[in-house]
Amino acid sequence: MRNRFLLFIATYLLFVLLFLFGKPLFMLYNYGIYGSFGFGEWLRVMWHGLPQDLSTAGYLTLFPGLCMIVSLWLRPVWVRRVLRVYYGAVALLLALIVISDMVLYGYWGLRLDTTPLFYLSTPREALTAAGWWPAILGTLAVIVLSGLLYGLFDRVLVRLVGDESPGRGRGFAAVGLLLLTGALFLPIRGGLSASTMNAGKVFYSDRIELNHAAINPAFNLFDAWVHAEDFGEQYRFMTSERAAEVFSDMITPAGIVQDSLPRLLRTDRPDIVLVILESFTAEAVGALGGDTAATPTLNRLYDEGIAFTNFYANSFRTDRGLTAIMSGYPAQPTTSVMKYAAKTQSLPSLMRTLRAAGYSTEYYYGGDADFTNMRSYLLGQGIERLVSQDDFSMSERSAQWGVPDHLLFDRVIGELGKESRRPFLKIIQTSSSHEPFDVPTRQLEDPFLNSVWYTDSCVNALLNGLHDAGLWDSTLVVLVADHAVTYFGRTNYDDARFRIPLVLTGGAVTGPLRVESYGSQIDLAATLLGQMNLSAAEFRFSKNLFDPSSPRFAFYDFPDGFGVAVPDARVVYDCAAGRVVASEGATATTDSLLVCGQAMLQTLYDDLAAR
Repeated sequence: MRNRFLLFIATYLLFVLLFLFGKPLFMLYNYGIYGSFGFGEWLRVMWHGLPQDLSTAGYLTLFPGLCMIVSLWLRPVWVRRVLRVYYGAVALLLALIVISDMVLYGYWGLRLDTTPLFYLSTPREALTAAGWWPAILGTLAVIVLSGLLYGLFDRVLVRLVGDESPGRGRGFAAVGLLLLTGALFLPIRGGLSASTMNAGKVFYSDRIELNHAAINPAFNLFDAWVHAEDFGEQYRFMTSERAAEVFSDMITPAGIVQDSLPRLLRTDRPDIVLVILESFTAEAVGALGGDTAATPTLNRLYDEGIAFTNFYANSFRTDRGLTAIMSGYPAQPTTSVMKYAAKTQSLPSLMRTLRAAGYSTEYYYGGDADFTNMRSYLLGQGIERLVSQDDFSMSERSAQWGVPDHLLFDRVIGELGKESRRPFLKIIQTSSSHEPFDVPTRQLEDPFLNSVWYTDSCVNALLNGLHDAGLWDSTLVVLVADHAVTYFGRTNYDDARFRIPLVLTGGAVTGPLRVESYGSQIDLAATLLGQMNLSAAEFRFSKNLFDPSSPRFAFYDFPDGFGVAVPDARVVYDCAAGRVVASEGATATTDSLLVCGQAMLQTLYDDLAAR
């Protein structure tokens, strides 16, 4: 009976070892890509990829674990037969994944996902494109590798079943095996943190090829398969030609800024600090008609800086807000592009654009950087250094979401005086104004407004820190919310549900300006790059809010619906209901806005399907 416990443990450990040493095998096959990296980097790939290997091994050990429990009441010969079938199927599947992944990476630059499945309907064309000899050699390699794996499983694992039938103590053994099998859900889930195991959780470097090497190809394939969606078939409101025509009238291509446009920065290459404010709805900002006591710093900056009064979040969640702000990419009503590591790689990137212009790039977040696949997105977007809760002591992680904002800002302020690389982009993502609003100070009675006041005070400390470090005159500070909230009883049909602050300040700003133009988070990229004389042409959904030839509107969406707002009208459409659910303004205007919103959403999903 002891052999059943040994088989369970041996199965899990053997899968882990196979996955672990599969990484250097992958890198050796693609030596032209990885040959320049030192031995230490190869070890780091194995180390950072280990959690995903543990998770995948857990999935593959579930069936043998259950089989061992049932086997307590079966003859050994039947147990061996079942296990041989299972291990044979696993051996063939793993061989197919490993060989296909190694060979295709050099062509695609992506780890194996569901993309090859698209070609199974036309195998002749696929073989013709790949070449017959590589296909034949690949098939032989799969046969050999699957045979070797099956032999290993049979000799090491199946033989542990033995020939003796279980005696007494079946009940105790069954409970023990059941507990062991249940324990697999810990590595499968990826630990006890808020974030579960995902395709990008192993990302650790600003070199995307190293992040790719750390990925477990079996996990990546099945994760992509589980999350596979046919985006190109969703939200079909009109013909593709009509959608393209309407969309082209909505977005003015954002190239190099023209000399005739207003110049609002004292330099083309300011140091940039971008602060993403958790849940800062306009209704909490006094300068935008909200509570005057909650945001004294923002209220002052709205008088001193470039202040946007009709600015909107593109969606309702942080992950969607981040891609809108930093990629100029609209949020999606039914999914989040951040879940798809392969797709986020191809998104336009404010960080990559600035890195190409000579900027260093750093990201500060007091929470779990693996939540919603954030780490893979940020590193793939060009962040060179990512500071998260893992870089703070356990005693500093005193809030439910990790490190309180004042400690996060203290870290940034402490590093400002040591800054050696210029110009720099520092992005700070706050978290303390998220429920449950557990902040270390009590200034206001309302818990949400009190948390907003607390984070607002942290922003004030940051501004003082820039002055103290002698960086104020050269710095552009951008303050924008990730999304608004329903805290004040708002629904997705309410305009106020999506209205947020955006203000540009710092010594690099020429002077105060109030901007009444309607825009949203996706417009931030083109607007900033236009002021820096940098092209924003790749940001196809983003428009420069200082370009008078660009249409003025705000687009946002929510689960299975969207809204479009302009100065004199707005329309909200519920796609599930198939009808307009809120409308203000002249009928001709709202009808036009509806078509614009439908064209935007259809174009977005076509673009998402193509990535």
